[in-house]
Amino acid sequence: MVQRILATDSALELIQTLQEKYGELMFHQSGGCCDGSQPMCFEKGDFKVGSSDVCLGVIKNCEFWMSKDQFEYWKHTQLILDVTSGRGSSFSLEIPLGVRFIIQSRLFTDEEYELLFPLTFKED
Repeated sequence: MVQRILATDSALELIQTLQEKYGELMFHQSGGCCDGSQPMCFEKGDFKVGSSDVCLGVIKNCEFWMSKDQFEYWKHTQLILDVTSGRGSSFSLEIPLGVRFIIQSRLFTDEEYELLFPLTFKED
């Protein structure tokens, strides 16, 4: 099976640091307001996902969510969670550390697209 969301070693290290400080975490890919479209990291449950969100996968025990509408634009791409220097202007947990999560992407091949893990939907 092919994963829809992956993470770089830098992102995994930062997640580990944040988990040690905050406990269970979750991600939601923002839809392009204020700081553009970027992944946001929250303590699990601090961002309320609903029936308009889909879970693309799990990174280091953290669910990664995105709105269904936005997913329509991204469904042909594999997302790679990474980290860059610089302070974003969001409420994401990493911001006080002077870094921020970013997304890189690449198109799935036709073969990979046929082998994708299924999406998970929020149960209301």
